[in-house]
Amino acid sequence: MPADELREAVKALMGQAKDDLAELVSFQSVADPKQFPAEECEKAAQWVVDAFAAAGLQDVRMSMTPDGSNCVHGHAPGPEGTPTVLLYCHYDVQPPLGEDAWTVPVFELTERDGRWYGRGSADCKGNIVMHLTALRALEQVNGGFPCSIKLICEGSEEQGTGGLEAFVPENVELLRADTILVVDTGNFAVGVPTLTTTLRGMTSVDVKLEALSSPMHSGMFGGPAPDPVVAMIQLLGSLHDEHGNTTIDGLDNDQSWTGVDYSSEQFRSDANVLDGAELMGDGSVADMLWARPSATVLGIDVPHVIGSSAAIQASAAARVSLRIPNGVGGQEAQDALVEHLQTRVPWGLDCTIERVAVGDPFQGSLSGPGYESLKAGMEEAYGRELTTEGQGGSIPLCNVFAETYPDAEIMLMGVEEPKCLIHAPNESVDPSEIEHIALAEALFLEHYAKAAP
Repeated sequence: MPADELREAVKALMGQAKDDLAELVSFQSVADPKQFPAEECEKAAQWVVDAFAAAGLQDVRMSMTPDGSNCVHGHAPGPEGTPTVLLYCHYDVQPPLGEDAWTVPVFELTERDGRWYGRGSADCKGNIVMHLTALRALEQVNGGFPCSIKLICEGSEEQGTGGLEAFVPENVELLRADTILVVDTGNFAVGVPTLTTTLRGMTSVDVKLEALSSPMHSGMFGGPAPDPVVAMIQLLGSLHDEHGNTTIDGLDNDQSWTGVDYSSEQFRSDANVLDGAELMGDGSVADMLWARPSATVLGIDVPHVIGSSAAIQASAAARVSLRIPNGVGGQEAQDALVEHLQTRVPWGLDCTIERVAVGDPFQGSLSGPGYESLKAGMEEAYGRELTTEGQGGSIPLCNVFAETYPDAEIMLMGVEEPKCLIHAPNESVDPSEIEHIALAEALFLEHYAKAAP
């Protein structure tokens, strides 16, 4: 059976996948020349060009994006009348973020306890290797690809400088596809086939309270003098109720998540919650993470404890971030947050609010031939039913894809399950996830070629 042949082909290719990942991880492709040489990104991009060209794609090349980074793109035409699939990934990585905390070399693939360690081993170089493994398996078993393939590999995703978001609208036909696989997420847990169906949006504001023209002695003036630090504490306290639910005027906070159940025990472990500390909110973990708004105080400008003096401060400032679920627009949420804060400023203090950032949430496809084909491929690869999860982080490119290609199905998947510790020291990938997701992608392409109109 073709499925069995693909399974065996993918399995046989895992040695090459490990060698590929070792080469990719060795490139210190942090897209910030202030931290690492720009040549490292150029080397990684060229590696991607060469690898996908060898895997059967045509006209694979680099193009400069508006932020100065290089994206890699190419294509392979399928049989006449078959649909087109765009495969996304990125070759840039996070910096070490605490090199002393690494127990293995940062940019050297190291195997330990069945996992492959190294910066980018999962996010997102593991996904690059996964794409290559799927395409090679199809080439070996079928002598080609069942439908048309396009590739876009980003070079500055981790920096958030928007290079590819600007490139896509300027190159609409280059990347046009019927289905887009954004491969930069992962399963809920190793061995649990999962599609990420929603991404929370985000907005943030800086709020400043001013009460005095200068700091004043707390012994002489404390009591009647308005204290902006105390006022800020009260103002920020209004963002949550006594149970920890986010309470922004005008935003619902009672929605429920219908996908995977995220146990509180697993979440406590994943989030490094200390013993005795209670989780926030009245809903389930999944409700609070993916279905409801979540306000976070990112920083406060007040004196440090060490070196503080007996003085009432003249002003205080804070940055507030609000993550928002699908169904709420980013601008709508920011407006609600600003109004909520403005109407709760204590004691008539002067309040200045600066709008910092805003981004809409995203919902992936939940129906259509692409979705059904990917569901079938994932379930066939893993031998169990597909589930869905959300992600707390935003991927602005998904909204750009949705706006540019409104008729395309867009789905998110990948090899980055929670134990990968992406964006943290000691990042790793479970090679079984590369193997299973590669098989799922190959099976998806075969199913989709037959199912799509």
